[in-house]
Amino acid sequence: MKTLPTTMRAVIATAPGGPDVLQVVERPVPAPADGQVLVRVMSAGVNRPDVAQRQGYYPPPPGASNVLGLEIAGEVVAKGRNTGHFNFGQMVMGLIPGGGYADYAVVHESNALPVPKTLSTIEAGAVPETFFTVWTNVFDRGRLQPGETLLVHGGSSGIGTTAIMLAKALGSKVIVTAGSDAKCRACLDLGADVAINYREQDFVEEARKATDGKGVDVILDMVGGDYTARNLKLAALNGRIVQIALLGGSKAQIDLGTLMTRRLTLTGSTLRVRSPEEKAVIARALEQSVVPLWSDGRCRPVIDRTFPLDRVRDAHERIDGGQHIGKIVLEVAS
Repeated sequence: MKTLPTTMRAVIATAPGGPDVLQVVERPVPAPADGQVLVRVMSAGVNRPDVAQRQGYYPPPPGASNVLGLEIAGEVVAKGRNTGHFNFGQMVMGLIPGGGYADYAVVHESNALPVPKTLSTIEAGAVPETFFTVWTNVFDRGRLQPGETLLVHGGSSGIGTTAIMLAKALGSKVIVTAGSDAKCRACLDLGADVAINYREQDFVEEARKATDGKGVDVILDMVGGDYTARNLKLAALNGRIVQIALLGGSKAQIDLGTLMTRRLTLTGSTLRVRSPEEKAVIARALEQSVVPLWSDGRCRPVIDRTFPLDRVRDAHERIDGGQHIGKIVLEVAS
């Protein structure tokens, strides 16, 4: 085992606010607890929940680090008790409740996956948060089946691009909404069947046309607010609407009659607060159903831009600006 430093760089938000509140500080290198491995972080994905934490809306769950970052890829350098799945020096990618924007981070062994040879270190750092989220919401809660139609709001986001690739690879039709013609073209290039510019078109009307009036079987929504009632209008008979974020607000007025007569399911979830045991179930599903897609190149993460850890403010300015397509990733170590 390598001799490890006692301190490391880590990124925290000094107060709620914009990217300027992010600061690189010195922190002790964490020690892995039972069931955990310590990873020398090489890349860390930047996600909307990180932005919400920075703004003061999404605090870490009890016991989690206040260092930002929910997904990492890197080298196993130390192991806690009751571990044995990974070897020292092995490259892994893992989902964590906090602590990813740092030189070292701990991850529960059951919430990590080996990095396939087909993925670069940067790509691996963009995998856990989006693939875990899409799998548990689209395929578990949404029960998307081959031959059904999925509508993804925010199709050019990290979540959106992942949902397009997974749903297409597993045999579904995909409709997306995006905020510009360029983003719509990017989604079509990834395999989406229909892309709707929500700034210029009514997504309910356009998606109905695309499904010959049937409506959409599963809707993955990160907007909320007034989109909720529109999603209910658009859903097909026995359709499922899955809420994963609330960019348009947490309050909505809906017609329960529509929900009842069309036998709809309106559900939602968050991922960060789930126990390691719950996340482990998703990890095993990814091993079975998605690792083959990574291995043959059908589902490579879409990387928008990378930034070194010391330029974390620039990374957050990029995600705040909303012009990115795919994932923004921090390069922490070579």
